Amino acid sequence: MMSNVQAVTILLVEDDPGHARLIEKNLRRANITNQIMQAGDGQQAIDYLFKEGRYAGSPHDPPLLVLLDLNLPVLNGYQVLKRMKEDPSTRRIPVIMLTTTDDAREITKCYDLGCNVYITKPVDYQHFSDAIRKIGLFLSVVSIPGGGY
Repeated sequence: MMSNVQAVTILLVEDDPGHARLIEKNLRRANITNQIMQAGDGQQAIDYLFKEGRYAGSPHDPPLLVLLDLNLPVLNGYQVLKRMKEDPSTRRIPVIMLTTTDDAREITKCYDLGCNVYITKPVDYQHFSDAIRKIGLFLSVVSIPGGGY
């Protein structure tokens, strides 16, 4: 469990079902027991974050951490990140970009938009699994802001 007292929901925004399963499996292997919600595209992530669309009126608590892919259908990761960081209700939610894109301009753009951490997904299965487990270890010790809702 993460270091603050309230349960932290992780929103995993990933359009590749295989990557999503692998990420969740390896977070669990790193003893992350938090609820993990999945969104398969950027619009679904926005709907979940802002309780719009099919999540309108939903009683769920907003996630307190977002793992965000960059290359998504409907709305891309930049659009999701920009909307989150422009809105006072979501701007403090930590965002970890988790993507295959390692172009320096893309990385800079994400940090300029307000991402907290940018991680390039390794192509190799074993390296990818190891990287996700390390993210899990990182998440187990990080403190995140609470209450901004």
